[in-house]
Amino acid sequence: MTDPDRLEEINAAVKSMDDKDSVRVAQEMTAAISRLEAVRYRALSRLSELRGGVGSVVQEVAMALSLVDGFAGSMVATGVALTSRLPRTLSLMDRGELTGFAAGKVAEATAWLSDEDSLVADAALEARLPKKNSEQVRKAASYAAMKADRSGAERKAAERREGRRLSVAQGEAGVASIEVRDGPVEKVTAAYQRIHREARALRNQGDERTMDQLRADVALDLLLGGQGGVSERTEVFLYMDLTTYLGLNHDPVKMAGHGYIPAELGRHIAAGPNTVLRRIITDPLSGQVQDLGRTRYRPDAATAEFVRVRDRECRRPGCTRAAHTCELDHSIPWQFQGETNVADLVTYCKRDHRLKDEPGWIYRLDADGGLTLTTPTGQTHVSTPPPLHDPRPEPPPF
Repeated sequence: MTDPDRLEEINAAVKSMDDKDSVRVAQEMTAAISRLEAVRYRALSRLSELRGGVGSVVQEVAMALSLVDGFAGSMVATGVALTSRLPRTLSLMDRGELTGFAAGKVAEATAWLSDEDSLVADAALEARLPKKNSEQVRKAASYAAMKADRSGAERKAAERREGRRLSVAQGEAGVASIEVRDGPVEKVTAAYQRIHREARALRNQGDERTMDQLRADVALDLLLGGQGGVSERTEVFLYMDLTTYLGLNHDPVKMAGHGYIPAELGRHIAAGPNTVLRRIITDPLSGQVQDLGRTRYRPDAATAEFVRVRDRECRRPGCTRAAHTCELDHSIPWQFQGETNVADLVTYCKRDHRLKDEPGWIYRLDADGGLTLTTPTGQTHVSTPPPLHDPRPEPPPF
C-alpha cells in the first residue's frame, strides 16, 4: 500500500524543511492517512460481513491490530456504519478531508438512528465536516442526528438521564477517581461551575494549590459536608430561539460548554423555578445576534455580555470553550488606540488569549464579528460567530 523507498525519501527531506514546508507535509500526510484509514474501515466492515457480524470479530481485530477490545469494537462498528449508513462521510475520508478519528465521532453520534435517518444526517453533514476538528465534528453530527429524528433524540436523552450513576475507579499509589456518569447536563454544568468558582476564590485568597488540585479538593470537601470555599450563584447558558421556546419548532438547543440538547429538554431546563430569561435580538434571516435587552447592567457590563452572547465560544478557530468562561480582549490593542466596544472586543479562553501574544500569530476582527487568524506559517483560518438559530428564508409570522 505504501512505497518504503518513497517514505524514506520524504523522511530525509523533512530534516531540511522550513516551518511552512513542515506544516504542508504534515497536512499532506494527514490526508494520505485518512485515505488509508478509509481502506482499513472497509476491510473491517468486510470482515464483519463475512463473519455475519459475530462478536468474535472484535477480538480477532483486537489481536490482529494489537488493540484493546473496546477500541477494536469501536473501529469495527465505525467501519460497518461508514460502509452501510454513512457513505458520504466515508467519501470525505477517501478525499483526505476527514480523519478516521473524526469519522468515528460521526458514527458514534448517529449510532441510534435508523438506516434511513442516518442517510439523511449523512447528507446534511457532507458540506459541514471538512476542515473541522473532532470536537466540532462531534457537535455537528449530534446536531444533524437530532434534526433527523427529533422524537428519537428526546427518547435517547431521557433514557441516558435515567441511566445516571456514580462510579469509583481505584488507581495506583493511593489514588482513586469518582465520576457521575450521564448526570443531567444542567446539574453537572452548574456543579462544575460552583466547584470552579469556589476553587478560584481560594486561589485568590492566597492558596498555593494548583487550580486542578483546588477543584478536586473542593469537590471532595463538598461531598463530605465541608464548605469548600465561598458559595456563589451558578449559571447555565442556553441558546434557544423564541420559536423553539414556544414549541413552534423543535430545533436542537445549544448549551454553552456542552453542545446541543433536544428542544424538549431545553424547554424543561428553561422552565426551571430559578431560571432567568434574557431577551436576545437576532437578525431573523441569518440568526446572528444583533442586540440584547438592557434591563440589568450598566453599559460596560452590557458590552461585555453582548460580546460573550455574540461569540458563544472562544473565537480561536476550533476552540469550543464557552464564552462566559473566557476573557475579553481588544482586537486592536488598547495601547494602539483600540476601543472598548463590540466592534473591537472578542472572547478567548485563557490558553488562546496567551497564544494571541506569541510571535507570528496575526488576528483581524471584521466589523461583522468575523475573525481571521493567520498562523506563523502564513495559513489563515476564519472564525465567524455562530447564529443563534438556523438561517430562515423569511422571518417568523409574529
